[in-house]
Amino acid sequence: MHNPMVRRQRSIVRAAASALVVAGFVLACQPAASAQSNQTSASPNVATSAPPRVQNNPTPQSQLMTVPEDFAGLKLAPGFELNVTVYDEPDLSAHVRVDKEGNISLPFVKTIQVGGDTVAEAKQRIEDKFRTDGILKNPQITIDVEQFATTSVTVMGEVQNPGKVELLAPHSLLDVIGMTGGETSFAGNEIELKHSVNGTMQSTTFHYSRADDGSTIRDVMVNPGDTVIVKRAGIVYVLGGVNRPGGYTMQESGELNVAEAISLAQGLAMQAKVSGLRVVQHDTTGRPIEIPISYNKIMDGKEKPLQLTAGDIVYVPISKTKAILSSTTTLIGQTAAATIYTTKPF
Repeated sequence: MHNPMVRRQRSIVRAAASALVVAGFVLACQPAASAQSNQTSASPNVATSAPPRVQNNPTPQSQLMTVPEDFAGLKLAPGFELNVTVYDEPDLSAHVRVDKEGNISLPFVKTIQVGGDTVAEAKQRIEDKFRTDGILKNPQITIDVEQFATTSVTVMGEVQNPGKVELLAPHSLLDVIGMTGGETSFAGNEIELKHSVNGTMQSTTFHYSRADDGSTIRDVMVNPGDTVIVKRAGIVYVLGGVNRPGGYTMQESGELNVAEAISLAQGLAMQAKVSGLRVVQHDTTGRPIEIPISYNKIMDGKEKPLQLTAGDIVYVPISKTKAILSSTTTLIGQTAAATIYTTKPF
């Protein structure tokens, strides 16, 4: 039989051991729970304390738009849409379109003529209108062009890159030709400029060639909506007893005489009959006219070479066959098969 005191001591030992086991289990589980608790509590702090993410894509307001170099000289024209803003006066601000007469209408203001003005000039004109009408003592106006009207010039004819040239403001005719890459080797010395005046199309012809320094067309202004036509050089045909028969463009100054035409054809052939040389031209009715030419007198300086016009035919007969074409019609028919030559500028 066990001693009661011993049994009591054993009970105390078992209770202490059980307490130690429970305490150990609690301690073993506490780090994981604490870590989970710390992780859960730390997540909101990390999210809230992290710096805001920077957006790489700029907003439309921060994007820069390249302003064309000719914007300062932009002339307002019918069809332009403007945003006219009056500082601190939203009731007086408006989006307006320039009408066909070049006018705009603003709140509390009658029509204002802005057609042909630059943006700066239109701004000044509107501010003056507010003052003179007694609406505002010190108006501050800003104008933004939201939509352009016709902003191109059509360039046709003998240029390197014919087509439309974007043009916001007036430019010289010389600049416009340069924007197309310049004239071709077939370009003549006439440039036609078409533009609208009060709804009516008008045409003006200017003389210019690559041999010029550009002064003749440097001051001629081309406006958006105009049309530029570079005329083709006239062609003169040299046929018969020459070393290179064919058609030759009247380049550079657009002038060509008989001696120059024969020179372009690389001179007379050995079979040429100089005494029978003649030029076939056409009168105002289109009827062909034969003009005899004294080649020897021209070469001796006793006679001035005949100036040729586009479509003229210089015919040099061949003495070997003594064959002179019996009619002008036969001469003209030969031009269809003739090669067209161009000369390089010196």
